[in-house]
Amino acid sequence: MAALLMAGAAVAGCGGGSSSTDPDRNAKAKSFTLVITRNAIEGGKNTEEAEWITKTVIPRFVEAQKAKGVTAKVTFRGYGVDDEPYKTKMALDLKSRSGADVFDMDGIWVGEFSQAGYIAPLTNVAGARADTWDGWAHIPRSVQGLATFDGKRYGIPASTDGRVLYFNKRLFARAGLPANWQPKSWDEIIAAGQALKKVPGVTPIQLNAGTAMGEATSMQGVLPLLAGAGAEVYANGKWTGGGTAVKEVLGLYSKIYGQGLGDPKLQQEAKGRDKSFAAFAAGKIGILAEGDYFWRDVINPKTGIAKMADRDQAVGYAMFPAITPGRAIRGQSFVSMSGGAVTVINPNTKYPQQAFELLTFMNSPEMHKARTAGTPEITSRTDVNTEILKGDAFLSYIAEKVLPITAYRPGLAAYPQVSTALQEATASVVSGKTPDEAAAQYTKKLEGIVGGAANISTG
Repeated sequence: MAALLMAGAAVAGCGGGSSSTDPDRNAKAKSFTLVITRNAIEGGKNTEEAEWITKTVIPRFVEAQKAKGVTAKVTFRGYGVDDEPYKTKMALDLKSRSGADVFDMDGIWVGEFSQAGYIAPLTNVAGARADTWDGWAHIPRSVQGLATFDGKRYGIPASTDGRVLYFNKRLFARAGLPANWQPKSWDEIIAAGQALKKVPGVTPIQLNAGTAMGEATSMQGVLPLLAGAGAEVYANGKWTGGGTAVKEVLGLYSKIYGQGLGDPKLQQEAKGRDKSFAAFAAGKIGILAEGDYFWRDVINPKTGIAKMADRDQAVGYAMFPAITPGRAIRGQSFVSMSGGAVTVINPNTKYPQQAFELLTFMNSPEMHKARTAGTPEITSRTDVNTEILKGDAFLSYIAEKVLPITAYRPGLAAYPQVSTALQEATASVVSGKTPDEAAAQYTKKLEGIVGGAANISTG
């Protein structure tokens, strides 16, 4: 896939990749045709998304255009495949200057597709109106970061998520800890873990580590902690090496697993993450770092894969703190990491203005509310979240407290390998190596991944 995108970048200036034509082409057309694509298909993968597009978005958009005296024909081309085949299909379509006019992609692909010349900033595609859309005022700048690369917006994020520290209030009470716990530093996390260690049969802290946990180690552990130490894995055109920030992150891992506050064996098992879910639900883990998915789909009392009957009474949640107050990225005292999809416009569309109208229509308050009807989730829009989440204390907490301070993974082709290298660094510390040793190994591996020390900052 990386080679494919690199090849695309090489030809982008001579016929392949993004278009440089006028964003106002066909702007006054009285009839037009558009195609929407996303990895969703009725009766299969993400069926609710597919049905929302075919039964709500398209007919209402066509009706709105008709009211303006314009005939719109919009069709949906759905897929129901794994992410990588979908990604490859989008890349091949864009390289050949074909494909859907409006389509979804994982936010982590934005930078990669941009560098390949396959997608272009919204202002290049749709002109100045892309910056004056009234919806931007309702999408926090931090959430806009999901669709941003090199300071430019490439699309609109529809929804997102956040990472927090979950804790068992019943175990906290037994350990003499407060039910409204919100650590303000990493030392306070360790202190809570030491108090929980005195409760028999309890693993104080579950902080994902190692390669068996995969990307969960990065998203639920390393990356929010790295942000809390004041660094991002990629910033200002360079990858963060094993300097101060990475050593501080690995130092926290060393304290947790070196002091017996975490279960090192759990991090090495193929099903370790699932086992940690079951252990938390059974009241055997005191603190667990996870995304809002954990609350909604794992320990949900009715539908969860590790049902927790007393979830609403027994489980508390807190934000990831900076290593010390004010030391996190952007001078923050609390941090999070988020993911999600982005809807973008094909720069080769024949109807860029109409495609932009469809894009913003899909991300209007009315369409967001229609999409989430019956299944509340965190949208990118604060005005919509305020309305649809008012009966859900946890999701409101994520939307109001966590999203404004969140950050995102870099959407670059090298990231998955860098992520694995970080996971390996945590595994080394859990196995007994010092943070300095693990950080040095990470830096050496990183040099091989990103093309040498010139592309690495000390961090």
